[in-house]
Amino acid sequence: MALTDIIAKNAKPKEKLYKLSDEKGLRLVINVNGGKYWQLKYRYLGKEKTLSFGTYPDISLKEAREKRDIARKKISDGIDPSEEKKIEKVQKHLNLENSFKNIALEWHQKNLGKWKERHGKYILKRLEADIFPEIGHRPINQINAPELLSLLHKIEKRGAFDIAKRALQTSGQIFRFAIATGRAERDISADLKGALTVRKSKHHNRLEESELPEFLEKLEKYDGEILTKLALKFLINTFVRTIELRGAKWDEINFNDKEWHIPAERMKMGYKHIVPLSRQSLEILEEIKKINNNSDFIFPSQKNKNKQMSENTMLFAMYRMGYHSRATPHGFRATISTILNEKGFNRDHIERQLAHGERDKVRATYNHAQYLEDRHKMMGWWSDYLENKGMKFE
Repeated sequence: MALTDIIAKNAKPKEKLYKLSDEKGLRLVINVNGGKYWQLKYRYLGKEKTLSFGTYPDISLKEAREKRDIARKKISDGIDPSEEKKIEKVQKHLNLENSFKNIALEWHQKNLGKWKERHGKYILKRLEADIFPEIGHRPINQINAPELLSLLHKIEKRGAFDIAKRALQTSGQIFRFAIATGRAERDISADLKGALTVRKSKHHNRLEESELPEFLEKLEKYDGEILTKLALKFLINTFVRTIELRGAKWDEINFNDKEWHIPAERMKMGYKHIVPLSRQSLEILEEIKKINNNSDFIFPSQKNKNKQMSENTMLFAMYRMGYHSRATPHGFRATISTILNEKGFNRDHIERQLAHGERDKVRATYNHAQYLEDRHKMMGWWSDYLENKGMKFE
């Protein structure tokens, strides 16, 4: 006799497990704890087998019969549904292991040793924010080029064109890692060459030499935080990158040798850098000491002395001074380089002081002290130049 929904619903547990039969091998198994699940009894190659379809009432009687009919059709076509289900389960497990996210995390872990800590954290942050939500769950060998392009276009739609470009590069590295480890056959990111929006590169806004006196006058009149004002002065005198200045610590300063030794891990190019300190730069540091509040950082955060100054602090100060879209703190490096080159200083001395990239990494490791005596003289001349243009150090 065929089952009905009422019979299935009213079936109560007994001391032992029992079964209520439907048609064509379908039955409802009632467990001693009251749980109910569907089962198909069938024969394949002369052997009696069973196949589970799920629990009742999550799977209704109608749905169970539909699953039974599909399974019986497979049996008649020479397919064992139980074996097929086992294969599907194994494949799902393999797909989970070989998901883009799992392989990306493995790739990330293997590369941490050669990256700076900050760079490693940035890559993981971008993967978690932009890539994993879209394709992280997908088996890496099933992702196609249009699928990857779709997520890149989503990044572009919010105006983050550089991030989209980096996401494509990172994805390509992950695909190539998957190929090398036997979990993908090709790098689909290569198919997207030329598919992203190309924006004309925009240099950091910079001041011309003729604009410096006006800027220095406004800087002297700046009525914001005194540490921010001193940070801008120190930046212009040393022309380091803003990230290098914000992370500066007192134990990096050698007052006797009049030098600032920036460790390799804080430098963009990954090798140690020496900044000669002029008389004026040392005077700025003495002023900072008076207000430093015992922080290890020379330029600590206003809110927490154990953290460095925010990356926007100096930029917003320049905005307040009227230089929005006209100049940035980073732009001073270009201004200073231009002036020093025009004044006849040796180009190699200037480039070394700017800590621009050295193609030969082994050579770069030992170049931090190159031209040091000449660079001391150049930095002294530059601070004198700023003083003559209106920068005050008292």
